[in-house]
Amino acid sequence: MRKTRAAAAAAGIALIAGLTACGSEKANGDGGGGGADKAGGSALQGALAALKKASTATDNQNSAKVEGVNNQTVQGKSMKTQMEGAFDWSGGGMKGEADLTMGGAGNQSAKARYLPDAMYVRPASGAPGGKPWMKYDYDVLAKKGGASGAMLKDQMQNNNPARSVQLVLASGKVKALGTETVRGKKATRYSGTISVNELTRMQSKDLSEKDLDALEKQFKQQGLEKEKIELWIDEDDLLVKKHETAKNADGSTSIDATNYYSDYGTSVKVTAPPASETTDAAAMLNGGTRQS
Repeated sequence: MRKTRAAAAAAGIALIAGLTACGSEKANGDGGGGGADKAGGSALQGALAALKKASTATDNQNSAKVEGVNNQTVQGKSMKTQMEGAFDWSGGGMKGEADLTMGGAGNQSAKARYLPDAMYVRPASGAPGGKPWMKYDYDVLAKKGGASGAMLKDQMQNNNPARSVQLVLASGKVKALGTETVRGKKATRYSGTISVNELTRMQSKDLSEKDLDALEKQFKQQGLEKEKIELWIDEDDLLVKKHETAKNADGSTSIDATNYYSDYGTSVKVTAPPASETTDAAAMLNGGTRQS
């Protein structure tokens, strides 16, 4: 139980970054459109072309400010996480810093730092072990958190906002839903629905076949079959909003996450907390307390 709670907490904190990973290199817009009629085919190809431009433009910016809210329910237990921060993906992995508010049994605030090898969380109430920061080492989570831990590591080390666009683009299943105003910017809204099994394989760059199979079984047990992804792309071809939803038949397990992106190119400087101020989260996975 302790292992499950620790892994779930880490995953919840990581997901709020809103940087869905997509390891697919097949984002060429060829999938799913072959059977459309002429008008439908033209609309599909237009949407795919627009998203291809958005993928390139967003990826080239290297950094952005992100605000988001993630409502997650697992087996009837809900948790809401809100985040405001800035992230840089110029090095391939993700680094950044954010303020978090986590709901559930009373709101709890925390600060988080993201680096290519680990995530650090500083709860306002302090971390277990008497030190201010908890360290979630991605390699440790991958080893001790099962397939979910391996997927967390994969996503945190191989992602950026552009890959949310690439994910929908690579599926070939997308449609434009008209223009809207998002925080003062005119943007075109796109929508795509992807099977969870397809999503898992498309967004996982370094996972083993064993881990992929385990994740697919886990999603099947939870009753999660499809995920809907909506993207808002502004007139500069940049992603400004993303909305993801998925739920099982009875609603006992679901995800509803919205993220806003702004200030592309913002400067992001972040360093790991001193080791003397850090408790290793591996202790929680092992059922004990270990300090760095």
